[in-house]
Amino acid sequence: MPAIFITGTGTDVGKTYVTAALIRALRAGGLAVEASKPVVSGFDAARPAGSDPAVLLEALGLEATPEALNHLSPWQFAAPLSPPLAARLEGRPIDAEAVIAHCRARIAAAKGRLLIEGAGGVMSPLSDKTTMLDLAVALAAPTLLIAGSYLGTISHSLTALVTLRAAGGEPIGIVLSESLDAPPMDDTVAALEKLAGGVPIHVMDRNAPAPADLVDRLSRL
Repeated sequence: MPAIFITGTGTDVGKTYVTAALIRALRAGGLAVEASKPVVSGFDAARPAGSDPAVLLEALGLEATPEALNHLSPWQFAAPLSPPLAARLEGRPIDAEAVIAHCRARIAAAKGRLLIEGAGGVMSPLSDKTTMLDLAVALAAPTLLIAGSYLGTISHSLTALVTLRAAGGEPIGIVLSESLDAPPMDDTVAALEKLAGGVPIHVMDRNAPAPADLVDRLSRL
C-alpha cells in the first residue's frame, strides 16, 4: 500500500500536528490509514499523554497503550535531544539499518496508506552516520515537507527541497503550518510557488482541518 514519508524543515514546525490532521481527514473519507513514527526522543513512557506517538494514536482512534505505543514508535528515548544523542545517554545506539528494515516491514504489511513521520528536520541525525534524509531515500517513499510560516521559512523550505531532490527523494508537496507572528501567508506562498519548481504548496491554518486539496491528492495515491 502507498507510504508517505513526512519530514520537516526543522524541529517544532508542526509535523505531528499536520500528520494527525491528515490521518483524521483520510479516515473521515473512509480510507484505511496507519501511522509510524519509528524514532522519538523526549518521550516519557510513564506519561505518554500529549506525546507525538499518543497524538498520532488518538488520530487513528486507538488507545495509547504500551503495546500500541511500541508498535508505532519502537525506538523511544527519554532525553529531548536528537535521537543519536538521546540514545547514547541510554547506552543503546540506534542501528539505522534496523530502523529502515522496520519501516519497510510496516510498508509491506500496511492495509491502508501508511504515514511515516520522521524526527526533527530532513537533515536531523537518525544515527551517528545517517540522517532522516537517508531514511526517506532508503524507503523510496513520496516525501511531504512540513514548514512553519515564520520569517525565514522560504529559505529553510527551499534548502530542504533542494537537499531532498539532490539525494533522489520525491517531494510531493510543502505544507506551511501556520506560525504565530509570521509574515502574511499569501506572500510566503506566492514566493515559494515561484521558486519551488512546481512542487505544490499547501497551507495549514492553526486549529484548522488538513488542507482539502492535499487530502484529495493523498487519497488518490
